[in-house]
Amino acid sequence: MGRGGFGGFGGGMGNMQQIMRQAQKMQQDMAKAKEELAEQEVTAVSGGGMVEVTMTCDKKIKSVKIKPEAVDPDDVEMLEDLVVAALNEAMKLADEETEKRMGAFAALGL
Repeated sequence: MGRGGFGGFGGGMGNMQQIMRQAQKMQQDMAKAKEELAEQEVTAVSGGGMVEVTMTCDKKIKSVKIKPEAVDPDDVEMLEDLVVAALNEAMKLADEETEKRMGAFAALGL
């Protein structure tokens, strides 16, 4: 009977407390990573720099810059396509950064 506790299970509560502390730390780390992503910006360009989009990694658009020479009243469709391309690239960059930072948490099922 040298194990102590309840029929040899005395260490269970200590392990549970340790697991709870680890889970709480992971939650704090995840919250911090989300905050950092909300502040980190990515920038994408299209049309050889004619259109530039900057957004945060939580996908909030910060700015859209369009060079004057990209504005052709006779070809608005081209400008629209450049804006869409820059926005899609910015979202892709934000997703990649999010995956880098949050991937470990996803692997843990959080």
